[in-house]
Amino acid sequence: MTIETVSLNRSHGGTQGVYKHRSAETGTEMTFSVFVPDHAEGAKLPVLWYLSGLTCTHANVTEKGEFRAACAEHGVIFVAPDTSPRGEDVPDDDGYDFGKGAGFYVDAVQAPWAKHFRMRSYIETELPALIAAQFPADMARQGITGHSMGGHGALTIALRNPERFRSVSAFAPIVSPLACPWGDKALTGYIGADRALWREYDACALIADGARMPDLLVDQGLADGFLEEQLKTQLLAEACEQAGQPATIRMQEGYDHSYYFISTFMVEHVAWHVERLKA
Repeated sequence: MTIETVSLNRSHGGTQGVYKHRSAETGTEMTFSVFVPDHAEGAKLPVLWYLSGLTCTHANVTEKGEFRAACAEHGVIFVAPDTSPRGEDVPDDDGYDFGKGAGFYVDAVQAPWAKHFRMRSYIETELPALIAAQFPADMARQGITGHSMGGHGALTIALRNPERFRSVSAFAPIVSPLACPWGDKALTGYIGADRALWREYDACALIADGARMPDLLVDQGLADGFLEEQLKTQLLAEACEQAGQPATIRMQEGYDHSYYFISTFMVEHVAWHVERLKA
């Protein structure tokens, strides 16, 4: 449970830290960021996880997400992990959408990926234990959000673990890896050709199979170039409607897939989570 501090910066009445540790799950060094608002001695604060998208690291949201003022105001810890294992011994792919930077928050079972690409277990088990041990985190009050591939991760992790997460939201998520090229490439490579095994990594399939959250929030830009082929937000809306899963899915005119979009609605997402984390 030892961690190394990479950097610490004061911001918005709190401390933004970047840390690294040796992961037993991935067998590599992993880097993550944590923002901790100022708080009374001995206090425990709710936790909001943020999972990043393809090609990203912890740094993208940490530097561009504009979450700190809202988290400081509401007293919420914000945790941003990396998107994959990294290192010279970690296998990779020539494409941006597979391998390093593209862990898809799954536990790979296919060679050569199975040795290191265990991002599901890292996010669901190992990193939460480290956060609980090293930070003033109230692990009984957790929410999760994410962007694109990370939105896929947030939705599927919450739907598989409703007893752990009180709230889930997403920005431009990949809602159905079963139905898009990104998902087809990643899950074939990591999990194999048996598409029945993919269902636990597909938000629409999980909902159809009975998984539930009290509600969920999704923002999707209508000017997002990935919307029609990869993200397919309408499939999530249809799955929620058919299953009776409460959902607020907002299609935002003029917004694209970038952090200009994410940062615009980040404060609303933090507030939405706070209502559920502090209830």
